[in-house]
Amino acid sequence: MGDEPKPDAPAPAVGPTDAPEVPPPPPEDWATRYKYLLADFENYRRRAERDREAISRQARGAMLRELLPILEAFRAAGESVEKLPTDDPVRRGIELLEREWSTFLRHEGVEPVARVGAPFQPEEAEAVGEARGPGESPDGAVAEVVQQGYRFFGGLLRPAKVIVVRRTPPATPPTEAVAEE
Repeated sequence: MGDEPKPDAPAPAVGPTDAPEVPPPPPEDWATRYKYLLADFENYRRRAERDREAISRQARGAMLRELLPILEAFRAAGESVEKLPTDDPVRRGIELLEREWSTFLRHEGVEPVARVGAPFQPEEAEAVGEARGPGESPDGAVAEVVQQGYRFFGGLLRPAKVIVVRRTPPATPPTEAVAEE
């Protein structure tokens, strides 16, 4: 008799009682996330394209640097055959090859940096000597190009080696005479 449940007893409370109310997370803005992801991808694509072009330009520059001694040897051969008659097949062949070299270098974006009579540019050329200039050449002009330098896509492929005009001799520091007693 005493073990039976009482029908009038209150039921225990189910659920949160004193816990604070937590707001639900904000709904995902998928359109905004898509725009950010697309912008990140476009930036990556542009950066990868720039890197690919830079690597290609570096490889082409290295190849062109290796070809420069061959070009110079060829041009020296061209100077020596200028003494041959104009109808000589060797001379015509060298002239044809000179045109092909010029077309190739122009197509690759290679430009010479030194010219006789032009002002000396220390960022593109190295002065290897001084000389009295021909005629009316101004002081500091290029008198002779010893080794041509080349520019490639705005950068320097190889500096030129030049001889610079010097109208007045460089000032020498005065030497003091030592008097002997």
